[in-house]
Amino acid sequence: MDWKTVNFDWNRARAFLVTVEEGSLSAGARALGLTQPTLGRQVAALESELGVTLFERVGQGLKLTDAGLGLVAHVQAMGEAASRLSLAASGQSQTLQGTVTVAVSELEAVFLLPEVIERVRSELPGITLNLQVSHEVANLKQREADIALRSFRPTQPDLIVRKLREDPIWLYGTAKYLAPYSGVTSVHQLNNIQIIGFEQNHRLQELLNSTGHGWSLSAENIRVTTLSQLLQWELVKRHLGLGLFPQPIGDREPAFVRAFESFGPPMVLPLWLVCHRELHTSLRVRKVFDQLAEMLSS
Repeated sequence: MDWKTVNFDWNRARAFLVTVEEGSLSAGARALGLTQPTLGRQVAALESELGVTLFERVGQGLKLTDAGLGLVAHVQAMGEAASRLSLAASGQSQTLQGTVTVAVSELEAVFLLPEVIERVRSELPGITLNLQVSHEVANLKQREADIALRSFRPTQPDLIVRKLREDPIWLYGTAKYLAPYSGVTSVHQLNNIQIIGFEQNHRLQELLNSTGHGWSLSAENIRVTTLSQLLQWELVKRHLGLGLFPQPIGDREPAFVRAFESFGPPMVLPLWLVCHRELHTSLRVRKVFDQLAEMLSS
């Protein structure tokens, strides 16, 4: 490699990339933990080093110039290589010190992880656990998390996946809410039922209608939606409708009963434990991965 041809600061290339991918200097600065003026100076310095203008101002925003657009693919490749380098380096760590980030959904975090956290803190006191609680899927390749719990099997070849179990997903409600439906023998008798939904779209409606149990739901059956699973939980407890919860979680709540159990669970979902294969060679990540696998498999 002719090192003399590399006439720019690689950190400044990162400043350019984060501005492109985050969409603005302010968002890029937040992503890197910098101030906006600092990031702006780094981008300006890169323009000076390369002798090109990367962005032009359009109103209050930035737009890539043709020259900047032509460099995006190259700097993205640099970013991906840097991420792979960080992953490989992290994977060489054989100490039980440091942070392990676990991405998990709200219900799993609240109802499944406390016992795991308790054991990790007792047996692995040098490890700091960072729980990333979100309904969004964390990108392990981009180091958004070290380990993730997912209800679907990832298809990326560079991920280690372990299927922990399969959980029936039931509609749960309170005895008070379900009392008027005690004589129901067919889902066709449930035209007035209310189900707490996830988003303002028809996905849940279509999902239940396609289960083969004879559901015929419309938007009228899903009049409250929220992405917060804990809010769904509380709304069901207040007799406002039914909620979809995994059996090991829903059965824990004394106020809940499985709705229309004779129809069978509306669906069954697997629980997958996922880790990047390079990070799995890190002793601290492997220890947390193994604890999760052991305690959540039953």
